[in-house]
Amino acid sequence: MKGRLGSFIKKTSRKKAASAEAIATKAERGEDVSRYFTNRGKMMQPIQRINLDVTADMLQELDRAASELNVSRQAVIKVFIRYALDQHHMAEQARRNK
Repeated sequence: MKGRLGSFIKKTSRKKAASAEAIATKAERGEDVSRYFTNRGKMMQPIQRINLDVTADMLQELDRAASELNVSRQAVIKVFIRYALDQHHMAEQARRNK
């Protein structure tokens, strides 16, 4: 019985994805690496590090929010900043459209 069930399952083979190092090596040798890129991704700007001074109370609030959401403090800060910037841009647009 075991052999019969196995005959119904289609076997597929997957090629292992090339590492970034392997692709870089090929590109350095002048090989065409365009097949590794789909042009569906989004270019990300480089990360800029900042120092941020906050009060102890504000830090506790951030840590509490991070704990409730089960994410890092940094993730909470990034989301809150993104939200505030979006609100700011929407308010600017509303003022311009009056």
